[in-house]
Amino acid sequence: MQLAQLSTSWDLIIIGGGVTGAGVFREAARMKLQVLLIEQRDFAWGTSSRSSKLIHGGLRYLREGQLLLTREAVQERERLLREAPGLVEPLEFLVPVYKDRGPGKWILEAGLSLYDLIAAKRQHRFYPAEEFFHLAPHLDQKLLEGGFLFHDAQVDDARLVLRLIQEGISSGGVALNYTVADKLLHSADGSVIGIRTADSETGYRRDLNCRLVVNATGIWAERFQPSPDPQRHLRPLRGSHLVYSPRSLPFNRAVSFLHPDDGRALFIIPWESVVLVGTTDLDHQQDLAVEPHATEEEVIYLVKALAKLLPALDFSLQNCRSAWAGIRPVLSKGGVSPSAESRQHILWEQKGLVTVTGGKLTIFRKMARDVLKKMKPYFPENPLPGDNDPVLFPIPDIPSTDVGLPEKPWRILCGRYGSRALELVGEARPESLMPIPGTRTLWAELPFAARHEQVRHLDDLLLRRVRIGMQSLRGGMPHIKRIQKLCRPYLGWDGTRWKQEISRYKQIWESYYALPPGLAKHLPGHKPDMISRIRQLWEAMTHSTRGGNGLLSL
Repeated sequence: MQLAQLSTSWDLIIIGGGVTGAGVFREAARMKLQVLLIEQRDFAWGTSSRSSKLIHGGLRYLREGQLLLTREAVQERERLLREAPGLVEPLEFLVPVYKDRGPGKWILEAGLSLYDLIAAKRQHRFYPAEEFFHLAPHLDQKLLEGGFLFHDAQVDDARLVLRLIQEGISSGGVALNYTVADKLLHSADGSVIGIRTADSETGYRRDLNCRLVVNATGIWAERFQPSPDPQRHLRPLRGSHLVYSPRSLPFNRAVSFLHPDDGRALFIIPWESVVLVGTTDLDHQQDLAVEPHATEEEVIYLVKALAKLLPALDFSLQNCRSAWAGIRPVLSKGGVSPSAESRQHILWEQKGLVTVTGGKLTIFRKMARDVLKKMKPYFPENPLPGDNDPVLFPIPDIPSTDVGLPEKPWRILCGRYGSRALELVGEARPESLMPIPGTRTLWAELPFAARHEQVRHLDDLLLRRVRIGMQSLRGGMPHIKRIQKLCRPYLGWDGTRWKQEISRYKQIWESYYALPPGLAKHLPGHKPDMISRIRQLWEAMTHSTRGGNGLLSL
C-alpha cells in the first residue's frame, strides 16, 4: 500500500518503526484498532538493527542498583525464550575472574545468584582456573582465578521488528516505511488530531486524522513533544561494535569482561555466522539525520581490550569484517557518565499525544503494554490484550512432508518469519534452500523479502531483511550477481536502477559499516603502518583523558 491509497481517518497513528513502535503496533492491531505505523527511513533502520543482539537481564544494572529494570528484563527474557524459538535463542556467557582486577568472585556470585533468583532457576556455576580455561582456552591465563558460566539470550533485532510489524499487519494494521511525519495537526484547543505525512523520497504529502498519536521515535522523540521535566532531556549515546569471523575469534560462548583502563563491561558474542565485539558508550554529538558509524578511537578502544584479554590470538583489524554503531535514547538529568545513565523507559502524555522513549530491546513488550495502558482512556471500548497473551504468534510445526530443511534451519526460519515460513519455503526453488556461504541466511530469503517486505533499496534488503551486509565480506558484494538474479523479478528495477542501487549500497556500507577510513587505509599490506597508527591514536586518547575529556574518562 502507498501513502496515496491510505484512508484519511485512523484510530491510532504510530510514528517510529523501531522495536518500540513495532511492539505497540502489533498490540494495538490485536485490540482491533484502525492503526497505522509510519517510519521515516526503513523499518528498524536506526537503533533496532544496530544493537548488541542481546535479550538479557542486564547484569551490570544490579551493580548500579537498578533492580526493577533487571527484574523486568529477566522476566521478559524468559518469556521470549519460551515464545519466540528460533528468533530468540539461549546464549551461554563466561565471566573470567582474575586476582589482580575486578569484579571479584564473591561479588559476581552474589549478583548471579540474584539474577537466577529472579529467573526462578539456577543457571550459573563457578569453574576453577584449569576447568575454566578449557571452556575459553584463548583467554589470558596470568593470575586467572577461574570464572563463571551463566545464561542469557540473543536475537536478530531487525527480524524481531519485522516479525512484529508483519503480525500487526496480519491483524489488520497498516505499516509504511519511507513515510515522514512532517508535523502534528492540532485542534483549536491544542489537542493533537492527526499528522501531516510525506513520502520521504517522492515528497508526496497527505494530512491524516486520528484519535491518538504515539511518538515512538527514540532519539528524535523531543522533536514532537519536549520532555515535561525541564531538567531532563534526551541524551543520544553511541555504542559501536566490531565483527570478526569465528576463525579470527574462535568463541562458541559469549565472554563478558572489563576494559583494562576504565573498567567498563565489554563482551565477545558469537552471533549467527560471526563474532561481535562491543560495545562503547559515548555521547553522540553528530547530526542525528546522518547514519552513525564507529570512530577510529572506538575501534582502538575495543581492540586494546581484546589485546589484554586474548594475548595469544591474532585478531588484527585485517580480519575485521565490519563495524557498526547504534544510538541509544536516554532521558538524562546530566552530570553522570554515559554508562551510569538509567536505561528505564519513560512515557508522557498530553492532549492526544503519547511519547515513549528510553528502555531496552529486551523489554519492548513491557514498553508496548505501558503505552497501551496510557492510551486506554482514548479507546475505552477496546479491551487491552491479556497479560498472558503470547508475545508473538506460535510458529508452525515442522511439516509432515519433507520441505528440504533440517530441524534447526527450519526453527530459525520460523523464528524469523513466523507463520510465513511455510509460504517462503513453498515459493522457493530447492536449490535456494541452501545457506549463503558463511552465513545462516538461506538464498530463498532474499526473493521472499524482495517480494513481500516493502524493500525500496538494496540496503533495506542486505542490512535489515537479511543480515549478510553485516556478516559477509565486503557487505555481501561478492554475491551481488546472484542476488540480482534472484530478486530482479520482484523489485521491478531495470539495469540502470540496479547500477544505482549497487553504487548506493557500496557507499553506505563503506561509510557506515566498514572500518573507519583512517584505519582501513593502513590494512592492505601495511601492517606496520597500521600498528603505528593504533599506537598514535591510543597515546592521543590517553593524553586527552588526563584532562578529563577523553574516551577513558567515562
